Amino acid sequence: MTRKQNPNRRLNETALTWRASTMVNDQTAPRALPQRPRITQALRDECAAIWAACGPFEWIAFAYLALSSALIAIFAENLPHPIRLLATRACVVALILLLCRGTAIFVGDESELRTYTQKIWHFWRHWYPHLFFLFCFEELAQLVHLISPRWQDVKLIAFDFWLTGVHPSIWLEQFNTPARNDFMQFTYITYFAYLLVLGGILYYRKDWRGYWSVMTYSAVAYAIGYIIAISFPVQSPWFSMAGSWHGDLRGGPFTALINYIEHHGRVHGAAFPSEHVAGSFAALWGAWRHRRWLFWVMLPLVLCMCVSTIWGRYHYVADIFGGIATGTLGYLIGGWIMRRSSNHAERSI
Repeated sequence: MTRKQNPNRRLNETALTWRASTMVNDQTAPRALPQRPRITQALRDECAAIWAACGPFEWIAFAYLALSSALIAIFAENLPHPIRLLATRACVVALILLLCRGTAIFVGDESELRTYTQKIWHFWRHWYPHLFFLFCFEELAQLVHLISPRWQDVKLIAFDFWLTGVHPSIWLEQFNTPARNDFMQFTYITYFAYLLVLGGILYYRKDWRGYWSVMTYSAVAYAIGYIIAISFPVQSPWFSMAGSWHGDLRGGPFTALINYIEHHGRVHGAAFPSEHVAGSFAALWGAWRHRRWLFWVMLPLVLCMCVSTIWGRYHYVADIFGGIATGTLGYLIGGWIMRRSSNHAERSI
């Protein structure tokens, strides 16, 4: 008699055989990585590369934009178009990040700029800060009443009178002549050259460390001044004391040029602290640190420029003191940031 096979045993043997074949197939078949983690890792790597392409100047610029954007969001009801303003700022940040990352990709080693494309990327990477400063200053025209709707000029007028015993802009009228007016307007307009000349010399000499140090000093000085101007709106003697003058300031070509610039590019407000003085002193201290001979060339012009801001009725004496303080702070804080970034770079090597 033949023994009948147990049907359950046959099923178990079949299951064991199927499991064994499945295990073999799993071991031999290549395993595909999930697609989502790959994409996430690639995005993380690219974000890290973009941030690594930025430097101390960008850290200061983004910090200012982040802080002022937070103020815009908090006091949005005081602005006519807050969303448009924030969207414009987002575009500016995107352009800066694109420029930094593009330069890192196309330029690489700064000591070898061989192609036209490399030179263009390198040039704009270094010189865009000047346009950024201009953008932020012109933007202040929309932000001066972000926090407070009232001008604070009366406080600075009182300070000037307490300090000097006169209203300085009015008192200086007794010395007005066309030649003196034109000289003062000339020294006033030299402000636009200080950072350009110092930056140009450092750029030409390929002193990249010195160049970005100077830009960082200026960025800190301007950022402090912009935040103060937003928090403490001052419109300047030109507006607050209109009607007190005995006549217009008449002069030659420099007076005509300044009048044209002021007519088409004047920002109503943002007078305290004087960004003219703050930017000039940041550049002046930068010259002291990186090109000492240029410091002595700039010093008399900067001092005359400080007087010209009062002579031309653009600022109060308090604005000058505020500009000197913020410009000096920009140099001190910016220098500390540059040293910290240098030490961090050395530790990471």
